Amino acid sequence: MVPTPLLDRIRDPRDLRQLPRERLKDLAAELRAETIDAVSVTGGHLGAGLGVVELTIAIHYVFDTPHDRLIWDVGHQSYPHKILTGRRDRIRTLRQPGGLSGFTRRSESVYDPFGAAHSSTSISAGLGMAVAARLIGIDRRVICVIGDGAMSAGMAFEAMNNAGALKERIIVILNDNDMSIAPPVGAISNYLSRVVSSHAYRGVRHVAKKISQALPRPLAQVAARAEEFARGLATGGTLFEELGFYYVGPLDGHDLDALVPVLENVRDDPTLGPVLVHVVTQKGKGYPPAEAAADKYHGVDKFDPVTGVQHKKRPAAPTYTAVFAKALIAEAERDERIVAITAAMPSGTGLDKFAERFPERFFDVGIAEQHAVTFAAGLAAEGMKPFCAIYSTFLQRAYDQVVHDVAIQKLPVRFAIDRAGLVGADGPTHAGSFDLAYLGCLPGMVIMAAADEAELAHMVATAAAYDEGPIAFRYPRGEGVGVPVPERGTILPIGKGRVVREGRHLAILCLGARLLECLKAAEELAARGFSPTVADARFAKPLDEALILRLAREHPVLLTIEEGSIGGFGSQVQQFLLERGLLDRGRLKLRSMILPDRFIEHGTPAGQYAEAGLNAEAIVAKALELVDPERGPRRARKSGRPLRASLGA
Repeated sequence: MVPTPLLDRIRDPRDLRQLPRERLKDLAAELRAETIDAVSVTGGHLGAGLGVVELTIAIHYVFDTPHDRLIWDVGHQSYPHKILTGRRDRIRTLRQPGGLSGFTRRSESVYDPFGAAHSSTSISAGLGMAVAARLIGIDRRVICVIGDGAMSAGMAFEAMNNAGALKERIIVILNDNDMSIAPPVGAISNYLSRVVSSHAYRGVRHVAKKISQALPRPLAQVAARAEEFARGLATGGTLFEELGFYYVGPLDGHDLDALVPVLENVRDDPTLGPVLVHVVTQKGKGYPPAEAAADKYHGVDKFDPVTGVQHKKRPAAPTYTAVFAKALIAEAERDERIVAITAAMPSGTGLDKFAERFPERFFDVGIAEQHAVTFAAGLAAEGMKPFCAIYSTFLQRAYDQVVHDVAIQKLPVRFAIDRAGLVGADGPTHAGSFDLAYLGCLPGMVIMAAADEAELAHMVATAAAYDEGPIAFRYPRGEGVGVPVPERGTILPIGKGRVVREGRHLAILCLGARLLECLKAAEELAARGFSPTVADARFAKPLDEALILRLAREHPVLLTIEEGSIGGFGSQVQQFLLERGLLDRGRLKLRSMILPDRFIEHGTPAGQYAEAGLNAEAIVAKALELVDPERGPRRARKSGRPLRASLGA
């Protein structure tokens, strides 16, 4: 491990602010080395954090955090921030069970004033904090660090528009790490940034404005526009000026000699309203393996910090994401109307493979889920077959569009919902817990859930063939269970499930990828003398009413299983059976096993499902409680035998 004598002296930013300014570059080298070493142990987001090492130091050096509020948009670039704010001793617990979150979190530190794991929220939250400080009468700076990718979301511009109108004192730092906005930066650009943020320049500007006010109104407007556009042409900030922000930049985000004086200038002028400081950084900066990688080591497994080689385990089966991509390409080969849409997650959704094969039929709309859904609706209205691939937890951001622009108009948009269920180290902000509930209540919405990778291929084919209205299919993160996957899926009859194991003492009706756990539980129950039926619902909506009625009438116990919150599949089944009178005389014991009514903290997926009570052991315990109330729970707890099952096609 690289020696870190300066970093060893820093317990929190108060110690940082005691350092001579000329030692900050040395501290940056140590902080970068510590970040690399920590993430090599835990895995996680690396490239983004390496890109903001100098910026993190400069902000904490200049501003009085935590009194001054610092908000990191998304938060995956906050690892250096965590190291500097009293969490270095726990930094090697990142994303581990019981350890630090991979994002900012209010409950974790006073230096995290706002939790973030979805993008483009920082300016809205920061504006709220700035207004609160003014109303309460507190002298406080609010700093929001937002990436250039996050600026593609409408919410960021809504917040900037509001901040400009309110003229509230807020500092937005635009971290431009893709050169997508700025021209090349260097000494001249840094110099101009220092000039336009200085008291002297603003003093001259103030005098010029006073003079222009004495001119006739048309001439005064021309003079003001000329000054703004002259600065805009020099710095690229015309758009932000039009939104009411005082623009400074672009400047080199790795040059502490440029960063510190500019931040001091915008800190010290009480007359400034909203200001945007545009810094250009390099993702993965200072770590050659990250700099050379196409993704700049955005998200990594554990790795060798010397070579950068990641310790990836050999997959036992293809991931669900890869299966989806392959199945969609197979359908698109046969139907030129199929197009694919994602919101800034081409590789995360597998659509990068689709884009390689059909570049003209692939659309990455940026971090703009609302636009993605309505864009898909427009395509569907003109006879195209859009597949809108968005993580479950991100689709929440576009719910109004799903309702108004898709469902009400009965447009055949296909929603491919990745990361359904619990997702491990990313924790509750990325867990797909609610889509069954928030989609299941919509009239005309068809919802499928894949039990395995072959079922996912079938559901892609089914969605491609369905033109009656919106249709969604959900599938989990990670590897499949290892069943053979057909070259092309088979179209499933809408609203029909399947029985995968026949029995008589109880029925287990599963929706989605907990089916393998249900089959493991069935083997354990059979070993205890109970014969279970296991069925795969396939569809959360419409329900397979015939299958549900058969299970309810032929078994004394019916247990539903799903990877979702209350209000989802189990609730639909209960409502159906209530309406049919199957629960009136108490002949049927009906229970639904769902995610508990709390957020499950980050950890391993297996650990999370055990905590949620949705693994085979928990299913056995619940089943025995219902079929053998006297002995069931006690016998289930005592069982230590391994549970195994094979999943049939």
